[in-house]
Amino acid sequence: MEKNWYNKSREEVFQEFGISEDIGLNDEQVLKNREKYGSNELQAQKKKSLFVKFLEQFKDFMIIVLILAAVVSGIVGYIEEGKITDSIIILVVVIVNAIIGVAQEAKAEKSLEALQKLSSHSAKVIRNGQVNVIASRELVPGDIVVLDTGDYVPADLRIIEAANLKSQEASLTGESVPSEKNAATIENEKVGVGDRNNMLFSSSLITYGRGKGVVVATGMNTEVGKIAGIISNTVKSETPLQTKLNKLGKTLGIAALVICVVIFVIGLIYGKAPLDMFMTAVSLAVAAIPEGLAAVSTIVLAIGVQKMVKKNAIIKKLPAVETLGSASVICSDKTGTLTQNKMTVEKVFYDGKLIDIKDIKDSEAQDLKRLVHISMLCNDTKVSASNELTGDPTETALVDMGFKLDFTPELYVSYPRVEELPFDSERKLMTTVHKVGDKYLVYTKGGVDELLKRCKGYEFEGNVKYDLDSYTAQITQQNEQMAQNALRVLAMAYKDLDHMPSKEEMKEIESDLIYVGMVGMIDPPREEVKLAVEKCKSAGIKTVMITGDHKITATAIAKALGIMEDGDEAITGAELEEMTDEQLIERVKRIAVYARVSPEHKVRIVKAWQANGEIVAMTGDGVNDAPALKTSDIGCAMGIVGTDVSKEAADVILTDDNFSTIVSAVEEGRRIYDNILKAIQFLLSSNVGEIIILFLAILIAPLLASKFRIDIKLIEPLLPIHILWVNLVTDSLPALALAVDPAEKDIMNRKPNKKQKGVFTKGMTWRIVYQGLMIGLLTLTAFILGLATKDVPVIEGKTPEEVRVAIAQTMAFVVLALSELVHVFNIRNNRKSLFTSGLFSNLILIGAILLSACLMFAVLLVPLFRNIFDIVPLPTANIIETICLVFAPMVIVEIFKLFKINTIKGE
Repeated sequence: MEKNWYNKSREEVFQEFGISEDIGLNDEQVLKNREKYGSNELQAQKKKSLFVKFLEQFKDFMIIVLILAAVVSGIVGYIEEGKITDSIIILVVVIVNAIIGVAQEAKAEKSLEALQKLSSHSAKVIRNGQVNVIASRELVPGDIVVLDTGDYVPADLRIIEAANLKSQEASLTGESVPSEKNAATIENEKVGVGDRNNMLFSSSLITYGRGKGVVVATGMNTEVGKIAGIISNTVKSETPLQTKLNKLGKTLGIAALVICVVIFVIGLIYGKAPLDMFMTAVSLAVAAIPEGLAAVSTIVLAIGVQKMVKKNAIIKKLPAVETLGSASVICSDKTGTLTQNKMTVEKVFYDGKLIDIKDIKDSEAQDLKRLVHISMLCNDTKVSASNELTGDPTETALVDMGFKLDFTPELYVSYPRVEELPFDSERKLMTTVHKVGDKYLVYTKGGVDELLKRCKGYEFEGNVKYDLDSYTAQITQQNEQMAQNALRVLAMAYKDLDHMPSKEEMKEIESDLIYVGMVGMIDPPREEVKLAVEKCKSAGIKTVMITGDHKITATAIAKALGIMEDGDEAITGAELEEMTDEQLIERVKRIAVYARVSPEHKVRIVKAWQANGEIVAMTGDGVNDAPALKTSDIGCAMGIVGTDVSKEAADVILTDDNFSTIVSAVEEGRRIYDNILKAIQFLLSSNVGEIIILFLAILIAPLLASKFRIDIKLIEPLLPIHILWVNLVTDSLPALALAVDPAEKDIMNRKPNKKQKGVFTKGMTWRIVYQGLMIGLLTLTAFILGLATKDVPVIEGKTPEEVRVAIAQTMAFVVLALSELVHVFNIRNNRKSLFTSGLFSNLILIGAILLSACLMFAVLLVPLFRNIFDIVPLPTANIIETICLVFAPMVIVEIFKLFKINTIKGE
């Protein structure tokens, strides 16, 4: 029978699992509970079997046409000639394509699973008396989970400690307002999920406060698991490029089918056999429609995603790779992204003096007692048994300062925390209440300006004074001096109470405070960021710093990193608040630094850049950053300090929280996009060439029949089997190998692609058309030269006329296949000669070309394959002509590049 955990007291819950609040589960209990309850995972969607995946490969319309063609060809061929060779070849091609498709799908699934593991949620858990961070899936009932603002709730929990705890449970209850939570026992046995205020539910979100809870249900036993039954988070999104390619494929398909009908009719008029013309028309349709385009683009993207993981960037959605390459503005947080996120207190201001922390003598440390107590106690840093610190870098720096001044963790026992107001970005303050004997101490830390507004006096040499206005000028001066040296400044204040504050009093607790002093800490800029910012400038990418820090601090760091230059502006959140959206849109290009901003301002900044037609990448780590990450074109969440909410909203997760990783990702995005364009250009120019050769050959068939005195029925430059072979072997392998082509040396010296710029620019269209025409005409030339062969060898079973046509078809087949392999080298750089752009810089491409060429030579040289493909050995003179035609694309495109007609001006 299911237990009502909300009716049980804290002590009953502890007793049920055999745990204590401080120790949690031990290793033996964890193993026992995992064996009993399993992993903390929702039941996965049932995977398709390999056989089902294989069958699904035959859903494509053109594949169905091809299979029908094979059946028709087999039946008619067997009845007329007793041959079913063509049918077997077509079916082999189809089956091989299906096997490749299944293999690619399986690889993509594995990549996705690996990425999901990398970006899965984690939980802070108390085990064996230690706070550890573990994967959420490893949680078991009885674990004690520590929760802070911004954390996802990893399982169903019975709350045992709550400080202003609020949870967003909209996904479960439909209630949009966060629920207030507490640890009190509920007496009523029949309480709905939405009213169980001492429970937290899996997949909800901590929006405020902090707390602890005991795991009481995991996986499919959670409330979400019960309701969902089976939940699948897999979203198959089509990238913008894929959409364009699929649309193009359909357009080309219609055009090819029209051409097929025309060719079929013309062939019948010329007296060709209907079956032959049907097979030619079908093979042309299959060759002409680039079914592989969308698949190749997906594979190129997937390979790029795997490569990015090694460079510390997890891409959650494939379209983000395309968008990354076009990023023109990067809005970055300062702390941890542009800087090292290793805060160290350098200066302290108290009793009207600003002193360096390293100059404080042991005898003077006690003078700082109040300041250090506030720094250490109004603080959420976790201190391990070995005094290792985990938490926010600013807070760990404060505790570290206390340790350096010989204050010990015993402080936390002597001054227990009984109430608190967590930090939030609106107030820019944090307050805790501590019980000391019969008294209560209120400790507050936060931004200097915000804190001073709530103070009525100040402490000076152990006495409290109330002429705060006169002291404020000195505080402000010292604050600015520290800020000018790029120090982050936090102020400390306190007040005494003679009673425990009520919930109502806690709302106004941050008033009538006594100012104590300030600490100044530094977070040094990352060395590699300066180079990354320089790289951005040469790539036409504007870097913008957004921070909650003081304007002077932010400006100092921005200038050191090269983000802020002459003519650039720095503004505060207050100044931004005064601007209308129209004014911000007009000024945004001149603003390099935003200081003292709240997360809500980030959305306005992103929209202002987007209104100027820019593609914006935005970094964020907090709960409130989620809207800005969603609004931006590329949301980048921090993998180390980022909250689960920010990671969920982002497109990219930076596993090292480093700005230079974003720049590397942009560079990789550009390389991937370039390589997709190369593959498109290669595949489409090849398809256009195949259409041209077949279409022109049919149109000029009477002329060729008359000139070379050959029966018009024999005029067919390529057999269906030839086209299918070229389509499978010559096109596929090199196109895929282009995916790993290295980036061009000047890739980060060119401006980003504009948002509205499509794939098929004038230059791209021009190259596809002229290069397709080139391949088609070279193949037709090979066919005509073959027909013109004078010394025809004797081949048993064939008339001289048939031998001449066979030589012509062999030449056309070889030229079409091998010239495309040569043409791949032209595709790699549209401006530079292939001899200067690193001929052997892509060894995988070289391997793909050699493998395709070897397969082609096997067809030419092995008698069994020659018979299947209906080709013949070429006479020496024809071999020389064929070699010249095969290498002709290299010469032609090099001439086009030399005279700068391979590209269009302004491209």
